[in-house]
Amino acid sequence: MKPLYIMEKLFVIKIGGNVIDNEHSLHQFLSSFASAGGKKILIHGGGKIATKIGDQLGIESKYIDGRRITDEATIDLVTMVYGGLVNKKIVAQLQSLNCNAIGLTGADANIIPAVKRPVKLVDYGFAGDVKSEGINTGILNILLQQNITPVIAPLTHDGKGQILNTNADTIASSLAVALSALYDVRLIYCFEKRGILTDIHDDNSVIELITKDRYQQLLEEKKLFDGIIPKIDNAFSAIDNGVKEVLIGHANDLLQNLTETTKGTLIK
Repeated sequence: MKPLYIMEKLFVIKIGGNVIDNEHSLHQFLSSFASAGGKKILIHGGGKIATKIGDQLGIESKYIDGRRITDEATIDLVTMVYGGLVNKKIVAQLQSLNCNAIGLTGADANIIPAVKRPVKLVDYGFAGDVKSEGINTGILNILLQQNITPVIAPLTHDGKGQILNTNADTIASSLAVALSALYDVRLIYCFEKRGILTDIHDDNSVIELITKDRYQQLLEEKKLFDGIIPKIDNAFSAIDNGVKEVLIGHANDLLQNLTETTKGTLIK
């Protein structure tokens, strides 16, 4: 029997890494993104830009295990940079490319509620952990059905007036999971590498397919660089909760990675 209802395809795409910091690379990516048909959501990072502007303002950037410590000065900084400068520049470029986009944070229309990360071994300050069950898919769906593309900055809120700095990879995974109840979702992480590499210095060492067993093997063999591990963890979290597939690949390969013949690393 044929299915009574076939879900519409949705691409949840996260752009980060050095692509955000390079105007030419970002424009090239956005040109590809704008030309892609169908429903899509873009989530962006912007850490290095925040660090640069913070230095100009005398706000020191502090990290522990690669994660930013978000004190009172820093939450104001990242709100301005992520939710303002980076987000609106991306939206303006997309408009120039005939992609009708709207820039949002998690606080807008209560799209992404979160809780301030509890203090355990480290106090990360105003860092947010997404309340996945509270994601407002209704508003996102209304925008998508009107052919408006949400562009989401890595900021959430606690429902009590406090903006929270939240990992963009986690936001992308959480949105993909929530929207998988309404759409056939492919989650795509785009950055400056061609995929997950067994040798960080060899762009040709791409692992084309990763399963959970293969992932454990790679961890045991210490063949993965630290920065990619959170992306893979978020990918498997999405897969475990309704997302059909996740692709990690180069920003320049976006259009091909919207097809069935993908480049990069496919996670199933």
